[in-house]
Amino acid sequence: MADRDSSFVPSNQQRHLRACMVCAIVMTQSEFLKKGCPNCEEFLHLQGSMDTLHDCTSQVFEGLIALSDPTKSWVAKWMRLDGYVKGVYATKVSGTLPDEVVAVMEDEARIRFIPRDGTATDAD
Repeated sequence: MADRDSSFVPSNQQRHLRACMVCAIVMTQSEFLKKGCPNCEEFLHLQGSMDTLHDCTSQVFEGLIALSDPTKSWVAKWMRLDGYVKGVYATKVSGTLPDEVVAVMEDEARIRFIPRDGTATDAD
């Protein structure tokens, strides 16, 4: 059992899954609290903050994509996940990221926010 993949989620813990509203990675609530978001921690600061975790992640998401090598995956490129860490990602994440978080992303981190809820188009 020590070899078990760290992304394995027992069926009794699946109700605790959440998806990051910025990058769409799916992890348990306790993983987000313990480690933060592996792609967005630099500006989201989820680690150890239950309030920020609830503001910037969502329990409401659709579809799952498992990426073992995001740099070579056409699906990762199509879903705008290339450059992120390997893991499980949602295809669509419902929720609204707080305006102040979007401002920090765009002003300080110089990252353009693209909603993961399906409202963004390629023309945006």
